[in-house]
Amino acid sequence: QVQLVESGGGLVQPGGSLRLSCVGSGIPLIMYDVSWYRQGPGKERDLVAVSSSAGTSSAYADSMKGRVTISRDNAKNTVYLQMNSLKPEDTAVYYCNARKMRADYWGLGTQVTVSS
Repeated sequence: QVQLVESGGGLVQPGGSLRLSCVGSGIPLIMYDVSWYRQGPGKERDLVAVSSSAGTSSAYADSMKGRVTISRDNAKNTVYLQMNSLKPEDTAVYYCNARKMRADYWGLGTQVTVSS
């Protein structure tokens, strides 16, 4: 049984930081490209960051470049998204995605709210 479980979301003030976690169960994340997406209220789901399998490369959306870092802890089968200098427009549900060829798995998301 494959599961991706996100955690670490919550309410944070503008300029604050959060570290989101994506824990894989029944799936070796080291063999998958793992991405973080977000979907704000009334908006489409957009890519935030992507980490290639084994974490050998990463890429970020321009809107968050310089403020976010995607990383892996392979021993814990976990992928992180460190977010700094958060802005109200970062408010969204953040989703973890693992993909390999035709395999495609999603978590249920974690809410991030940036508000003063």
